[in-house]
Amino acid sequence: MDNQKLADAINTLAAFCACRDLPALSKEALKRKYGFEQADVMVLFGGSIICGGDVLANAMQNGIAKKYIVVGGEGHTTQTLRNQMHACFPEVETENRTEAEIFSSYLSFRYGLTPDYLECASTNCGNNITNLLCLLRREQVPFQSIILCQDATMQRRMDATLRLYQTDAAIINFASYQVQVVVKNGVLSYDHDIWGIWDIPRYLTLLMGEIPRLRDDAQGYGPNGAGYISHVDIPQDVEEAFCWLEREANAPIRAANPAYATKQP
Repeated sequence: MDNQKLADAINTLAAFCACRDLPALSKEALKRKYGFEQADVMVLFGGSIICGGDVLANAMQNGIAKKYIVVGGEGHTTQTLRNQMHACFPEVETENRTEAEIFSSYLSFRYGLTPDYLECASTNCGNNITNLLCLLRREQVPFQSIILCQDATMQRRMDATLRLYQTDAAIINFASYQVQVVVKNGVLSYDHDIWGIWDIPRYLTLLMGEIPRLRDDAQGYGPNGAGYISHVDIPQDVEEAFCWLEREANAPIRAANPAYATKQP
């Protein structure tokens, strides 16, 4: 296996999934692109990457938004988050706690910060968004601009999910991290350290799981499939990288866990 080609293919998927609409999460960058210095709402979606909490803390310290929300109940990343948070910060209570509660405790412990709202019931990308919108309506939080911060592997899908329901607000993506896979001494590695990041096999599995979900065909999540997300155009180089990884690298594709499916009334 050509490790450089493998790294390049992984990075192609990651560059597509881990979208950021701003070079930095700053008032200056917001003003330059969108014409305002402060978004109405910023949302951190739970996941297992601790550095997402640091991104939110930095935004709160710099007044990037008027309201701050952490979203996340229990899903496929929750136990990993509990394990990593406990290993790094044993003072933060994690047992039987939701992702939103864990991140809220982390923000309090490390930064002395408290988000305005927590959403603790969602279990997947779809009800992350629907529950978020219910919370905003219930708390009467109007918004014309919203910053989404999610694990890099799922940022594109979170954006597409919100766009299914909300088309008149400025949706600003800022993936919680961006990283390159490189070859060091013949082995795949990350180009820099990120707190709590997946090991590379898991990272690849998550990325591989996103492309079939993002497709707008009978098997995908788009309008021509399950209808969970708005239409997404997948570039040809991304499709080619996905097919090469599936065919030549036998890269596994993460299957949806039915335990975390949205429960129908």
